[in-house]
Amino acid sequence: MRGDTLLVFARAPRLGRVKSRLARGIGAMAALRFYRGQLHATARAVGRDRRWRTLLCVTPPRARGGFPAGLGRVAQGRGDLGARMRAALAPHRRAIVIGSDIPGIRAADIAAGFRALGRADAVFGPAEDGGYWLVGLGPRRPATPFARVRWSTADALADTLANFAGRRVALLRRLRDVDTADDLAALREGRG
Repeated sequence: MRGDTLLVFARAPRLGRVKSRLARGIGAMAALRFYRGQLHATARAVGRDRRWRTLLCVTPPRARGGFPAGLGRVAQGRGDLGARMRAALAPHRRAIVIGSDIPGIRAADIAAGFRALGRADAVFGPAEDGGYWLVGLGPRRPATPFARVRWSTADALADTLANFAGRRVALLRRLRDVDTADDLAALREGRG
């Protein structure tokens, strides 16, 4: 797996700038505390594994404080989520992108993703809400892997998979990302 890269998408932890849908349900300060804690927990869970190189893909590009220490950083770039993920993945032969809002993620999930890329062109970790918590691409990828995706909807994974017609795709276990107060309540109740 040497040469593989894990890209953790992260927004600078600033009050009123992170987890806006979650903040509508629990308040901006509580959403910031959740986000900051989860960002650091994600870095601890997957960021120091020697089987791959981990980079934080940050926004805004010049943001400094609040990020986990010890990981390299690159800017996310411009555009919608798909454009930013495509740009982040482009320089890497095999890479995986995850967000920082998946409490159940483990290093074993990332390792499974890279193993899947040994036999598939792409790998996805389906999320409970119809999106995905992980996307990984190998060298055989469509020119526009994230075209016409309805982001933040129950159709995000299905829309993305449509761009991979005719390619080998692997799916990992289903996890819950935390975007809303209902997601957080479900997580606390053990429903995902």
